[in-house]
Amino acid sequence: MTVYFIGAGPGDPELLTLKAARLIGACPVCLYAGSLVPEAVVACAPEGAMVMDTAPMILDETHGIIRDAHAKGQDVARVHSGDPSLYGAIAEQIRRLKADGIDYQIIPGVPAYAAAAAALGTELTVPEVAQSIILTRMSMKSTGMPAGETLENFARSGATLAIHLGIRALREIERQLVPFYGADCPVAVVYRVGWPDQLILRGTLGDIHMQVRAAKITRTALIMVGPALSDSHGFPDSALYDAAKPHVLRPRVKAE
Repeated sequence: MTVYFIGAGPGDPELLTLKAARLIGACPVCLYAGSLVPEAVVACAPEGAMVMDTAPMILDETHGIIRDAHAKGQDVARVHSGDPSLYGAIAEQIRRLKADGIDYQIIPGVPAYAAAAAALGTELTVPEVAQSIILTRMSMKSTGMPAGETLENFARSGATLAIHLGIRALREIERQLVPFYGADCPVAVVYRVGWPDQLILRGTLGDIHMQVRAAKITRTALIMVGPALSDSHGFPDSALYDAAKPHVLRPRVKAE
């Protein structure tokens, strides 16, 4: 018996990996967070499978279901949104599985920031503009952030920021980031990326909060911040395909 922590991607069932779809379709028990994973993602569960929305449950309840499945020798598909390694709350589940001697595997999925970049039609690592992406979150009602992991510290890098769980703290995000990025720094808010009601708002650190307020977005949104989101950069081409810059797979300079 194995528990499969499956990354379901951001919401679009077609973004499931082949492995994820195969395992969901094979496990007789399927647990999914219905507030973040649409039913369409787990529609491929086998006929007669126990499919349960864990959104209203606590950890002890979900682990109890897994223990029951273990006693029956039934594999469990534990379906999480995005990629389970990012804010998937799987660490505490794994701790309990190890204590009970229950095997598990992690199946990666498409993370929200990657789906958001695709929806925005942009590259997040633009030459000489931004070559790093920082994934972070706001504390809000969640556990606190470790010392040193502050927006101000991240902002000093000038990297592209992907901020989770922060839509209710936009004014605070603005306050902390404007001194480093400037009020005119591009911002994108992607609401329920990959879902049928996906909504994209584009603006700046100085005005995005007004758009979000008008759209009445209060949850399930990713905030992207950074100069790489602008399409007005006169950035150079990368060296990867530059004819004047040979590399190991293209050792000779090519004439233009």
